[in-house]
Amino acid sequence: MYGVVTRNEDEVNWPEFDRGFYEVKDVTGRSAEPIENGVNMVSCFGDNAAADADPSLVPVDDLGRPATRDRTYFDWAYICPSREDYREGLFEIIDDCVEANEDVRLDDIGFPRAEYCRCGVCEQSFENSRFEDRYEWRANVITEFVKEAVERIPGRVYMTVYPDPYPGHLYERAGIDLEALEEHVDEFVVPLYDMAYETTYWLETIARGFESALETPFSIELYAINIDIDNLVHATEVASEYGNDVFFGYEASNARATLRRMRADERDGVTHGDPDSDR
Repeated sequence: MYGVVTRNEDEVNWPEFDRGFYEVKDVTGRSAEPIENGVNMVSCFGDNAAADADPSLVPVDDLGRPATRDRTYFDWAYICPSREDYREGLFEIIDDCVEANEDVRLDDIGFPRAEYCRCGVCEQSFENSRFEDRYEWRANVITEFVKEAVERIPGRVYMTVYPDPYPGHLYERAGIDLEALEEHVDEFVVPLYDMAYETTYWLETIARGFESALETPFSIELYAINIDIDNLVHATEVASEYGNDVFFGYEASNARATLRRMRADERDGVTHGDPDSDR
């Protein structure tokens, strides 16, 4: 099955796609009204606008350095997952999404990096918790948020995860306990983005890692903006060997052209090479 991730409502209805994800809230803080005919997608703890409006919401490390997009390693500003008022706002957005469509995708969940967060709210929460290990406490914060969100979602729950299947990495980096989250999530989505897909051995390696790490189904999201069609076809073929489904991000026209090429080639008996050929 193939799908599209888009900010354009009409692209969700294109017949080439079996499923459409529509960004209701993205990492810029931009918001849109949920739609009925697509899976509404919510960026949870990535939010440039909220960070600009209230810098006190931004996670900090033990030196007080904020997790904002003007610092190394961060492509957008993060919001501290411990902030109850902000979380309540997310739940309200999720409730609005569910009114339009019972399926929801949760995006950008977790702490920004292993050294975050050391804000006053997190320090007090950790001190008052039952946990002695900070990593364990962080994982509980994230799992409890997902659990509360899922209780509001009657349909299928999708959750995006950072593309690092190496044992312990997601747990240390973001507070993502995959085993605990599998009880609540119906399908994980792993974005494996590249600007060209001229080689795909790395794509196969990461995808295979998630295949080993998860019992829950997972799908792979590919970047589609300005990607050569032959390269995107090859990447799609590799991703299809591992992911439950393949989704294309943010250029529906290129994704549509890729699927049309693949379907035409299937009719003509054309292949684009062995997915293992890049090894």
